[in-house]
Amino acid sequence: MRVDEFDYYLPPELIAQDPIPDRDQSRLLVVDRRDRSLTHKRFHQVTGYLEAGDVLVVNDTKVIPARLRGVRKTGGKAEALLLKDLGDDNWECLVKPGHKTRTGDNLFFGRDGVDLTGTVISRTSFGGRVIHWTYQGKWEDILSRLGQLPLPPYIKKPLRDPSRYQTVYARVPGSAAAPTAGLHFTPTLLNKVREMGCLVERVTLNVGLGTFRPIRVETVEAHRMHEESFQVTQATADAVNRARAAGHSLCAVGTTVVRTLESCVDDCGRVRAMAGDTSLFVYPGYSFKVIDRLITNFHLPRSTLLMLVSAFAGKELLMRAYDEAVRERYRFYSFGDAMLIL
Repeated sequence: MRVDEFDYYLPPELIAQDPIPDRDQSRLLVVDRRDRSLTHKRFHQVTGYLEAGDVLVVNDTKVIPARLRGVRKTGGKAEALLLKDLGDDNWECLVKPGHKTRTGDNLFFGRDGVDLTGTVISRTSFGGRVIHWTYQGKWEDILSRLGQLPLPPYIKKPLRDPSRYQTVYARVPGSAAAPTAGLHFTPTLLNKVREMGCLVERVTLNVGLGTFRPIRVETVEAHRMHEESFQVTQATADAVNRARAAGHSLCAVGTTVVRTLESCVDDCGRVRAMAGDTSLFVYPGYSFKVIDRLITNFHLPRSTLLMLVSAFAGKELLMRAYDEAVRERYRFYSFGDAMLIL
């Protein structure tokens, strides 16, 4: 398949620049794969598509202030985006300016560049750098003081309330981007889901380069996903397996949940408790093993996220839904509206 088959035109004014005041009042486009219908709702009405015994699975990762701005030894500006914690104060990072940042170089951040020093120890296969960080005190405190929330480049406006780029259930720090499908949930809506008799279970996938790295090849099959770390607990695996064995549905909140759970399924279709890295790339032709329904946002053209959703909904139906969303002036991308695929 060619990557350009997953292109579409989006008027720039439909790219949401701000979150709406009430998370669960965003619009919801319901896509039914059985009768190929498209229905317009509000997000809080998602409960009408869940039944007692169903499992809603969320990604509880938390976005860290992963963007660091400082200087190089020459005094020139430098920027590092933290992608993955490798342990022992080593991180995979994207660095600007990349062409001027070589192995052995030091980058300096903070007051007069003395609060945090990064030493480039190697290059990565995806064009990033492995950086060893030197500092005094606690890493979390340093990052909280010096780092910035890494909003996507298509969001041009400053975010007044940083908590709006976190899900209400975020608790495991480690992501460079939010799992945006979950931004629509409120504590009240989640409680309603539970009161209906549904389970709300958690997995963790720390969003990094694998999720938002642009595709730079011409064919879909030639693209390689970068690894992202994940964890599925025994409690979540047991809950999912019991529910599916009893004939109930699993609704994944976001593409990161899809990739996490589909990375943990054994040959018998049971989810295993696991912790590790996944580079699973889902595109049309993939056979889903555990996901029954999907809540997701509207994604960028030619992106791996759009390909995953196309694989789940069917490319023709999915692109028809996107055309409908554009005609109906839905809000797109991270702070935009949502889609439920049945």
